[in-house]
Amino acid sequence: MRWIGLFSLLGHPLFGWIWTVWLPQPWESPLLRGIVGSLAVPMVLGLGMADVNSRQTRVVFSLICWVQLPLFFSWMYLANGGNTVWLASVVAMILIYYHATDWRLATFGVLFGGLTAWMMFGWFGPPEPALSPTQLMTNSVVIAFAWASALTLGFSAANLRREHLRNTLATVGIMAHELRTPLATIALVGDVMDNESRHLPPAQAEQMEKLAVRVQTLVRAMHHQIDAQIANARLLNLPAHREPVSAASAVQEAIAHYPFRTARERAAVQVLVRRDFRFHASPQLFSQVIDNLLKNALKSLAAQPVPMRPGDITVEVGVLHNRGRVVITDQGAGVPGHLAPRIFEPFFSTDTGSGHGLGLAFCRRVIGSLGGTIQLRPGGGRGASFIIELPLLS
Repeated sequence: MRWIGLFSLLGHPLFGWIWTVWLPQPWESPLLRGIVGSLAVPMVLGLGMADVNSRQTRVVFSLICWVQLPLFFSWMYLANGGNTVWLASVVAMILIYYHATDWRLATFGVLFGGLTAWMMFGWFGPPEPALSPTQLMTNSVVIAFAWASALTLGFSAANLRREHLRNTLATVGIMAHELRTPLATIALVGDVMDNESRHLPPAQAEQMEKLAVRVQTLVRAMHHQIDAQIANARLLNLPAHREPVSAASAVQEAIAHYPFRTARERAAVQVLVRRDFRFHASPQLFSQVIDNLLKNALKSLAAQPVPMRPGDITVEVGVLHNRGRVVITDQGAGVPGHLAPRIFEPFFSTDTGSGHGLGLAFCRRVIGSLGGTIQLRPGGGRGASFIIELPLLS
């Protein structure tokens, strides 16, 4: 967005000079250029657009693009009598607009922007001779061709990206599933160790039992992680089943079944039920959301130089402004500010060692499918809070 904004901020005065001084066109307006170019300032500075995944950012970005591209270019095309320069400019605008945003939004924007510019031009546009029937037909064919090409390319690109994501997610799910075979062998080794310990002297038996318990615990934890990865791989195909769910019960059950590695990890998590609420959801999917957020919080704590303490992770359940809220807060390493806007993107991870970048994308898709929102609230250099808001069950 910053690069697009910078191009627009510098491009408008540059082309204004070109079409006024170097290659004069029938109509040009430095004032209009300045107003339209200044709309790019929020994009360059990131004003009101800190979170690229927020609704506010999408609205601001879409509005700026709409004014700068279909509305402004359509106006200039009409003001210059549909000449060759602005016919080519409109064609370029259509291709750029479809590249900069979703093809559905671009289609609506081109139609609405062109119609709005035409109406405004009829009310207070500069006097320009009307296009001849031949010029009107010729320009219409050229613009229609450019529009159809942009629409086809945009639609094809969207399908290609979706298919690539689907195939990648399927591969992740298959790989996770295949890990169960070696885990079954490891679990069998743990059982054998447990049985063999009964035939050893007491001191050796105790050591063998501890090792067997450790192996079995790790196997259970790995199976839990495999279940998580298989669930995350359903990013594009979430089950439609829903039922009334108690937020407090769902959170407490998810934490009770979480495979904590140590008693210290378990003690670090505290659940605070300010006020329970009910909402429609798949209990399994919502539990997976809590699992993903809890896993990230524990990783963040583990990266700290100090040992975990009780209350380092809190899970609050409550209601605010007639919306259910689940807030998971940790006192860990936090998320760097420059990475925070991207953490909900598929395959983006702040954990370059072992992160795959599906967990938070999965969380956002699940919560979004319930009519809710999930957002990150940075902890100012220490820790972070993930805030889930959900519609209450009426």
